[in-house]
Amino acid sequence: MKHLLPLLIALSSVAAAPANAQDAASLKKAMIGQWELATTERSKTCVMTFKPDAASRGLKLEMEPSCATALPFTKDIAGWNVKGLGDIVSLQSANGEAVIDFTEVEAGIFEGLRQGEGVYILQNLAAARSLAKSMDQMIGDWAMVRGNGAVICSLVLTNTEAGNDNFQVFVKPKCDPAVAAFAPTQWRLEHGQMMLMSARGETWKFEADDNAQWRLVPDSANPLIMLRQ
Repeated sequence: MKHLLPLLIALSSVAAAPANAQDAASLKKAMIGQWELATTERSKTCVMTFKPDAASRGLKLEMEPSCATALPFTKDIAGWNVKGLGDIVSLQSANGEAVIDFTEVEAGIFEGLRQGEGVYILQNLAAARSLAKSMDQMIGDWAMVRGNGAVICSLVLTNTEAGNDNFQVFVKPKCDPAVAAFAPTQWRLEHGQMMLMSARGETWKFEADDNAQWRLVPDSANPLIMLRQ
């Protein structure tokens, strides 16, 4: 048995290798194209194009000229590669060192950390621009109404950053007591939902329906609806 164990370990390693290689190959293929590198609140962005061609280190990467100004550390990036178990996208310097490594936190969205600077997000450019457009469409005056159409509160969604990817909300006077007690101060879009958050950490989640309205979930017999004014 003691002679068999090393053989089993060796066979296990051989069996695992193709799967890891396939994972790396799949991720490399998925990364080809244009991506946006940005701060979490997207106040600073950089558009980069991942290419399958070999570079001096890893694979070829092209960046827009504005990247160096927006995100100075990008000046050190000379290429990209996939490493680890095929689940890390690494932006590398000319000597092969990682400038920043990214791991996928949800489909098509990668997160990386630079010590002393903070978290950066890497996502498909089309998806990033779609999100930005959706955010722009949300900014402005809104009314909270009940299912019978009665307006119970008016509020303003702004693009003023409040930290942690959130933005400021201003509630107008004379709101329904339930809304006044909740007192939302921040908002964001997350997985297709509109999130309103209070200073106490409470969250109300709204989902868009077929009538271009946003309904509080879970739904109820007396629904609460957000309408753009």
